[in-house]
Amino acid sequence: MREMEKYRLVERSIVKKYRRELWNPFIAAVKRYELISEGDRIAVCISGGKDSMLMAVLLRLLQRISETRFELVYLTMDPGYSEENRKKIEENAALLGIPLTVFETDIFRVAEAETKSPCYLCARMRRGHLYAEAKRLGCNKIALGHHFSDVIETTLLGMFYGSQLQAMIPKVHSMNFPGMELIRPLYCIHEDDIVAWRDYNGLSFLRCACRVAEKNETSGDEGSKRQEIKELLRSLRKSNPVIEKSIFNSIHSVCLDTFPAYKTEGETHSFLERYNRLTCELNEDKEE
Repeated sequence: MREMEKYRLVERSIVKKYRRELWNPFIAAVKRYELISEGDRIAVCISGGKDSMLMAVLLRLLQRISETRFELVYLTMDPGYSEENRKKIEENAALLGIPLTVFETDIFRVAEAETKSPCYLCARMRRGHLYAEAKRLGCNKIALGHHFSDVIETTLLGMFYGSQLQAMIPKVHSMNFPGMELIRPLYCIHEDDIVAWRDYNGLSFLRCACRVAEKNETSGDEGSKRQEIKELLRSLRKSNPVIEKSIFNSIHSVCLDTFPAYKTEGETHSFLERYNRLTCELNEDKEE
């Protein structure tokens, strides 16, 4: 009874108190980017953190009221969690009325043995296992909990540390699992609003259960770089409160004509291609 009352209160807080911050941007992303279609069977990938747990509740709410019929499978991969962390995920799922489907892997053990790029290997393996299990369960999509703040930070990380302008798109086709898509329903939701919702409801989720990531907190790896970006954005917001919105809008308004080079479908193109073509056209006009 207590659990049923709790998840009803949690759901109510989304559509009432945090409607503008959570529900509205969630619905906006689903509609704008056409994330869900009639007959979809979606694997809602739950890691145990605040983002994926909120995503599960939002999708369950939508499924209940939507005219578009779709199915949900709440999928949790155990990559080698400690007994304590595994228990916490299961308890939170029960508290929020989420029926988990759990499968196990040894990803943490494999990634920990990797010395060069353990986080890259871990992310790649996790994605592959999730796709494979979702497909086995008859799903055609997996939903991940990447949010608005992830999009902004990833864009800046690429610029500052990867020497490239590369964003994170709301949905993508899997190249290795034909017929499967990845969708990001939290694409328009700010992390600060997720934190506010969590704290308002007195919820406690996993922060990061990865042993490798814990070690990298004090190193120069992506964990600390991402934290640098978070702090930079926090500082910039003091003088420009809409700085993140401006960055978000900019990745929706890319002017390729102003870039000296760009990539599309794996191929690099130079502005000289257009420039030289225009030069030829202008010269032909002169001759005429």
